[in-house]
Amino acid sequence: MIAFLKNSFYVLGVAVLSFPALASAQFQTDPGGTDLPNSSIWEIIKALMQWLLYLVAFAAVIAFVIAGLLYLTSAGNEDRISTAKSAMIAAIIGVLVALLGLIILGAADTWLGGAPRF
Repeated sequence: MIAFLKNSFYVLGVAVLSFPALASAQFQTDPGGTDLPNSSIWEIIKALMQWLLYLVAFAAVIAFVIAGLLYLTSAGNEDRISTAKSAMIAAIIGVLVALLGLIILGAADTWLGGAPRF
């Protein structure tokens, strides 16, 4: 019985929380269009790939900083030094992969007829 009440509560909560979305779906913000992007599929994919590569680069730089902090706080402990070194190597590989991805994306954009962006 408790499981039934719990499930009923969840269903009711989802229904109540989705009512504003359903109500706003009936209003059209742009009477002449659909608010879809006007760019080509290649531009959308390219923008998505650049966004993902920037996230990877940011994560790799953060990992690089953390590895540096691990190395600084190792205090001569060989196990922590080896952990910090392996984390540093992984961070450097991450930065190189992100940079290589940006280079490949720029080259593909140029080869497919676009102008280089950087």
